[in-house]
Amino acid sequence: MKCMVAGIVWVVLLSGSPVVAQLPSGPPVVAQQTAPAARTGEVGQAEKRARCRELGIQVGILPTGQWNAITDVPGVKVGHQTIWRGDSIRTGVTVIVPHDGNLYREKVPAAVYCGNAFGKLAGSTQIAELGTLDTPIALTNTLSIAACMQGLIRHTLAQPGNETVGSVNAVVGETYDGYLNDIRGMHVTPEDTLSAIAAAASGPVAEGSVGAGTGTSCFGLKGGIGTSSRRIPHDLGGYTVGVLVQSNYGGVLTINGAPVGRELGDFSMSEYTTAPSGDGSCMIVVATNAPLSPHALERLAKRAVLGLGRTGSVMQNGSGDYVIAFSTAYRITDHDRVLDPPVATVARRAMNPLFLATVEATEEAVYNSMFQATSVTGTDGHRREAIPLDRVVEICRRYRVLNLQERLPGVRDRRPASGESE
Repeated sequence: MKCMVAGIVWVVLLSGSPVVAQLPSGPPVVAQQTAPAARTGEVGQAEKRARCRELGIQVGILPTGQWNAITDVPGVKVGHQTIWRGDSIRTGVTVIVPHDGNLYREKVPAAVYCGNAFGKLAGSTQIAELGTLDTPIALTNTLSIAACMQGLIRHTLAQPGNETVGSVNAVVGETYDGYLNDIRGMHVTPEDTLSAIAAAASGPVAEGSVGAGTGTSCFGLKGGIGTSSRRIPHDLGGYTVGVLVQSNYGGVLTINGAPVGRELGDFSMSEYTTAPSGDGSCMIVVATNAPLSPHALERLAKRAVLGLGRTGSVMQNGSGDYVIAFSTAYRITDHDRVLDPPVATVARRAMNPLFLATVEATEEAVYNSMFQATSVTGTDGHRREAIPLDRVVEICRRYRVLNLQERLPGVRDRRPASGESE
């Protein structure tokens, strides 16, 4: 079965017979499909999931964007290719596209920050050296980096105007999904990357057990893809910061300050852990329309790991925790002039709201990745349970961390009235 819902493509083989179905577009809560009843609760499951704000878990003090997603940054699109075959293949590809143009010819400023380097982030050294991004960002599993690189390269070479291009810096991040997925089978193909790019869309983003998050685990439970965004008050620039995560790591889960992992009895270094948590990894992508230099983007990227820490991560020994940050505010083109055109960028003293936005959006993106994820059984019968939302809400209620924005002061964005100068 292959079906698509607002930027997500599902590829499912049912009893060896392909079935094709087209689903209507709309908010991608859960892709509904007619899989056998035995798979109820996994692909297209009836299990009800929700984003954290829908349950009263409000992170931070800044307002979100329209979609509360990385796609709130104008021009940014996200696409998924979910690969689910038989009893053992649970993997996929997620791509983040900065703009619709020829990214190779119209690069965007970018930076990479490494929290813990037990990982394989392809293309990172050239970003660090030149400060630009010239392909979409692909996320996948550890052993499928090469396939995604080939897909990104083929996509770039096929763009009009790139007929003479002979070098492409394909950017691919990964996490290890081998607990649920037959990772050694290397089932991701270059075509899967191309399909994810073709599916990329603005608007709401499918989260949870989709794309590169299909087989991931987080805090001993099911992880996945999650996203969130923040808007800076108008008089501080009015910029948007969006974050997308591929969560696949361990630690002691903390939600809005509440010790949820300890209350659930499933946390790192506990003899009561109900499932092997492992070290895992987390890929974080930060996008903004604030005009930032590559150096400022690196500073922004560093703050994302603070948001990761708020969730209970300590960036364990075997965790590959990387942040890729980019700005859509201006583009960098190849030319023969000695000097690049001048670009006015955000002053150092004005960075603090952007730092806060990044921390808050990263934290909430992780929660959304878990809250939207569904229970998955994969290779060798391994299973990751979805986080029990009813228990999480009950725990957060007891610790009085629900509906904080209704109970405590926060930041309200004051937009200029009609006719008022900005």
